Amino acid sequence: MTDVNFKPAISPGPRDSDIAQGNQARNDDEGSVPYDLIELLFFAYKDFTGDPDDVLAKFEFGRAHHRVLHFVERNPGIMVTDLLGILRITKQSLGRVLKQLVDAGIIEQREGLNDRRQRLLYTTDRGHTLAENLARMQQKRLERALIGLPDGSEEIVRQFLLHMIDPEARMDILKLVRSPFPLKD
Repeated sequence: MTDVNFKPAISPGPRDSDIAQGNQARNDDEGSVPYDLIELLFFAYKDFTGDPDDVLAKFEFGRAHHRVLHFVERNPGIMVTDLLGILRITKQSLGRVLKQLVDAGIIEQREGLNDRRQRLLYTTDRGHTLAENLARMQQKRLERALIGLPDGSEEIVRQFLLHMIDPEARMDILKLVRSPFPLKD
C-alpha cells in the first residue's frame, strides 16, 4: 500500500513543465522553503507509515484502523466522542472502522460506569500486542533516523514537529502527547 503514484503529468502547468521533462523543480521564491524538504517529508511519511501498513494489510486494515488503535491504546477508556475529536473524522467513518476492530477482537467497548450510554474503548490483549508491535516498528525507524545526529537533535526534531501543527491546535495536542521532556510552544 503506497501513497505515491509516479504518473506523468497529463497537461503540465507553467511550474509543472520542469517536472514533466524530468528536471528537478526549483523554487524561485526567495526565502521560501526548498521543495526538497516537502518531498523528503512525503517520502519519510510514506516509509514511517509503510511498515505498519504491511502488517495491517494482513488484517485487511488501513491507516484509519491504525490511528484508532493507537489512540485507544494510549488512552484506555477513551470515550468515542473524545476519539472523534482527536481524529477529526465523521461518526460514520469511525463507526465503520471501530466495528471492524471490535469484530476482529482488537478493541472492546464497555459501558460507562455512571452513564450506560457512554461507550468507553479499550484494546484487548490481542489489540495491545498489535499496537505495541506497530509502535515498535515506528520507534525503530525514528531511532535509526536520530542515530548519528548531534546531541540535542531529538529535542530539535520534537520542536520541529510541534511547529508543523497549526498553532491553535498545539495546546490540545500537547495534552495528548506524552513526552519525556517538556515541550515549548
